[in-house]
Amino acid sequence: MNRNKGLSIGAITAMSLVLPVGGVADESGAGSEPEVLDKVMVIGNPANIEKIPGSAQIVTKEDIREQNYDDVSRVLRKVPGVYVREEDGFGLFPNISLRGVDTTRSAKVTVLEDGVMMAPAPYSAPAAYYSPTIGRMSGVEVLKGSSQIKYGPHTTGGVINYLSTPIPTRESVYLKSTFGSFNEQRAHAYVGNTFDTGDAGQFGVLVEGYQRRNDGFKHIDETPDFRDGDDTGFSKKDALIKLSWEPATAIYQRLELKYGSSDLDANETYLGLTDADFRKDPNRRYAASRFDNMDSNQTQASLRYAVSPNDDLDIIATLYNNDFRRNWYKLNKVDGQNLSKVLATPGTAQECMKGRAECELKVKANNRKYNARGVETVAYYRFGPDSVRHELNAGARLHQDQVRRFQWEDKYAQNANGTIADMTPGVPGDAGDRLQKTDALALFVQDTIEMGRLTLVPGIRYERLKQVSEEPKGTLQGRGGTKNRDGKNSFDMVAGGIGAAWQFNALWTGFGGVHTGFSPPSPRGTRGGLDPETSTAFEAGARYTNPRQALAAEATLFYTLFKDLVVIDNVGGVGSGDNENFGEVTSSGVELAVQYDAGIANGWGLRNPWYLSMTWTNAEQQNDARSTDAESVFSFGKKGNKVPYIPELTASLGTSVELSRWGLSVSGNYVSETWTSASNVDQPIDGNGNPDARFGKTDSYFVTDLSAFYRIGDNVRLFGGVQNLFDEQYLVSRQPHGPRGGMPQFAYAGIEVSM
Repeated sequence: MNRNKGLSIGAITAMSLVLPVGGVADESGAGSEPEVLDKVMVIGNPANIEKIPGSAQIVTKEDIREQNYDDVSRVLRKVPGVYVREEDGFGLFPNISLRGVDTTRSAKVTVLEDGVMMAPAPYSAPAAYYSPTIGRMSGVEVLKGSSQIKYGPHTTGGVINYLSTPIPTRESVYLKSTFGSFNEQRAHAYVGNTFDTGDAGQFGVLVEGYQRRNDGFKHIDETPDFRDGDDTGFSKKDALIKLSWEPATAIYQRLELKYGSSDLDANETYLGLTDADFRKDPNRRYAASRFDNMDSNQTQASLRYAVSPNDDLDIIATLYNNDFRRNWYKLNKVDGQNLSKVLATPGTAQECMKGRAECELKVKANNRKYNARGVETVAYYRFGPDSVRHELNAGARLHQDQVRRFQWEDKYAQNANGTIADMTPGVPGDAGDRLQKTDALALFVQDTIEMGRLTLVPGIRYERLKQVSEEPKGTLQGRGGTKNRDGKNSFDMVAGGIGAAWQFNALWTGFGGVHTGFSPPSPRGTRGGLDPETSTAFEAGARYTNPRQALAAEATLFYTLFKDLVVIDNVGGVGSGDNENFGEVTSSGVELAVQYDAGIANGWGLRNPWYLSMTWTNAEQQNDARSTDAESVFSFGKKGNKVPYIPELTASLGTSVELSRWGLSVSGNYVSETWTSASNVDQPIDGNGNPDARFGKTDSYFVTDLSAFYRIGDNVRLFGGVQNLFDEQYLVSRQPHGPRGGMPQFAYAGIEVSM
């Protein structure tokens, strides 16, 4: 681990004690970029946090690598105000919420990589069936509350910005190889340099590759014609190249080209277990899920130009295009019945899932193509006397995205012993043929006003959306469509607010603000008359930073009122997948982050950093649910009930001991139980009184991770560790279809070379 990383070990780098991400060169020579490029990030140099009028955190590269994480769910445990619902155990499909927004597929969080939106179609279909690979990142920024002005389109929660490896300022080579449980094989490598050619300027290059594969930790019930029950794993490959040019001109200019691709092949399923089977063996999968597979490919390309005509003006323009294709081939029905209902109802269909009865399996090819492209220009202008200093920030973005569903459903005839007797292929398009498209214009203006100890940040954001939804007749997924279901709609969204930070003295800073936010429904939702989700968010807090005592802390109170909360009627069941307006929800709570290095504070001659991150949340429904559709986990909710999948308490605590050659780290994470439906029922029963495995609760759990390293010389490091040290078994979700657990004990070891 980097011995120069201040108090960032296993902690939230929310204070200026830590190294700036992208602002100071690390030991490999990567990470040192011109100051103007800090502005393409959400926070930039962590020293900026002192004047941010809201809660902001940075997870550093060292935080990610300390426990050898390649699961954003585990990385974000250390950030207060963030709730992550696990699904597959490896973080392939994260469900992230910030301050109480709906967790489903992270659709309510604006997800960026290097400042560019990364959701497959951020407006038309933002559900995160693609998420940037956290294992190759150099950091993650999380901004809540005050993020509503600069970042959209989903501003009711906040923004998460993944920071990819920067182009090194000098020749750098990085190699890392990991082996572990479940036949885990992981490799990460990059090489890069910046060349000074004199009159032609400086040229930079970075080439990076990342690969991970394993056999998975679940096992599928085998049948006479199926003997690969232990193959429930995945393989994922990322490739990235960056090129930059800074011409030798009188004014600063920089041109940077980025191209990357990510391929995933995962034998992953939507199907969970019955409650009884889950308690016996949470890592079991039923035979009926043996055909399930997710195959996806993502490519991203961006061209960014930054120029500083003078000391007071910076302009950054970005042209981007992202393509995403995926086909999740997965079990959809058994003998025509909803899987969640079958799981909760003993009988022939349930025995069929286990390969013990004759039946028909319907496996749907959820085949979709996405595209997102646009151009964004942001300018920063500084003016005014020292007594009242302004930095006026204005931006404009033209964006277009779309999703095309072209799905079909194959039918498998299963014999009583679980063998497949026959397969009837479906007709492409019969199980879904529709297009959703959005054209968006986004504008914002924000002014950072510094008046001595006081910093004020007022701002406003405006977006104009034009949406199109097209469905050929007769393809409405069995709902009897007889005519075209085309629709067009356009509407405006406005958000604004003001934040303030007051520096009481060299140690204490107070901050607070009020901001409105919005989150648009999909084109299909607006065609049906849905209103955009809106919010009004209040926060107030304080930061304490004492370098002499090696102590830093941040505490924040927050309150958010959501109106016309947009939710999906169902994920993975027989529902339409449409958006609906739930009504009003309030989310209030307290966030706390503390860091302390006992070694530095007491002059021990070694590092002994500690961190504590806690969030207490009360996310409550303010009206009875409008939906009586039993396919929706948001149906039949009552005023005063809790919001599904938002835990009341999360806490993360960790410490490490570090000397020049070796180090040992341990961390623990607690998540309280959650309701899995708006109806807040203990048993798997929907609002109509029918059995449904998606309804009920998750478990509370405490998971411990342990890691260690030993340095061989200055450039080589051996490392190893165990995640979920005590092999805790716990239920993390009842979606998409029934109970599923977290990752069991996972041991690993590897070698890292950095030159």
